[in-house]
Amino acid sequence: MKKSFDDMISHRVKNMNESATIKMAQKARDLKAQGHQVIALSLGEPDFDTPDFIKESAIQALRDGKTKYTPVPGIMELREAIVNKFKRDNQLEYKPSQIVVSNGAKQSIANVCLSLLNEGDDALVFTPYWVSYYEIIKLCGANPILIDAPIDQDFKVTPAQLEAAITPNTEIVIFSSPCNPTGSVYSREELEGLAEVLRKYPNIIIISDEIYEYINFGEPHVSIGSLEGMIDRTVTVNGFSKGYAMTGWRLGYIGGPQWLASACGKIQGQITSGANSFSQYAAVAALNQESTERQEMVKKFEKRKALVIEKLKNIPNIKVPNPTGAFYIFPDVSAYFGKSDGSQTIENADDFAEYILMTAHVAIVSGSAFGNNDCVRISYAAAEEELIEALSRIQTALAKLS
Repeated sequence: MKKSFDDMISHRVKNMNESATIKMAQKARDLKAQGHQVIALSLGEPDFDTPDFIKESAIQALRDGKTKYTPVPGIMELREAIVNKFKRDNQLEYKPSQIVVSNGAKQSIANVCLSLLNEGDDALVFTPYWVSYYEIIKLCGANPILIDAPIDQDFKVTPAQLEAAITPNTEIVIFSSPCNPTGSVYSREELEGLAEVLRKYPNIIIISDEIYEYINFGEPHVSIGSLEGMIDRTVTVNGFSKGYAMTGWRLGYIGGPQWLASACGKIQGQITSGANSFSQYAAVAALNQESTERQEMVKKFEKRKALVIEKLKNIPNIKVPNPTGAFYIFPDVSAYFGKSDGSQTIENADDFAEYILMTAHVAIVSGSAFGNNDCVRISYAAAEEELIEALSRIQTALAKLS
């Protein structure tokens, strides 16, 4: 008997969830196509344009014929610029051979997980987590073990929680700081507490996602790999999407132990090969050229954060955190669970996000996508006037619930 097309799809695809952030963005686009004035606060995408000097570098690379295949781990000029960046900004010492440039930090993380994880391995995931960590770990056949950090801990895992979660099968620990979705930032002292635990388990590899490094409103950013004894078992993930407003350029990178960087290059060589050539030349300029655009962008993000917090605090029964990085607010909306507008009852964060989209025409993302069922993620990577209107609509929609 001939199989149905659905039966022909692999189990790994069937078991994979669609990215919730991308799914919500598509719902918003569909609603907008129907003529509704939708405000999208769902995607993690700066609304700023890529700085002109970076674009000009890409254009010049095209004019110079930089349109050929590149080495799988990236052009040497970029890898050297990343080495210098790591040393300058993160106190991390790498050689160019320890750098792998990929098509976005998401591919960088997938490369690392595919290089390390086998069927049955355990991967510790600080929760709330970025949506793709969980699915990438499952794709590798490993077990995501969630370490939940609630809002009253500023969504940050403690050393005691970390130690309690470690199993004999633990291969990796993965987290982001500044964090997507919460905006929380681990201080040097907090990272040292985690490192103190991990030093007891030398075979566990740490994946430190630092893509939001430059969007930081508090203490200076600290890389866990810079702490004593950690560099040889830490993979530091970064990229250009957030700090340089280069989301569509699709460039991420890692610095890590040589053996692991080589493994990542081997995987990438069979899946995508190298990242596109002229973007890499533009990235060299981004790292090497002094610019005020990033600092101005961060100032505007911080101003928007204050605005969103102020507006959210005017809405009854929402617990509002005060994140110190990234461009997200992750408020607890669980007080609205069980409430109804007469036609729809809000049972969970999924229902809350759907209600806000359909009633207020504002796209946000349910916290369930990030491993937290009480919260929603609101991106403030949008213009101030849009944020003011969006929060006003949300307040009006929630006032209908009882």
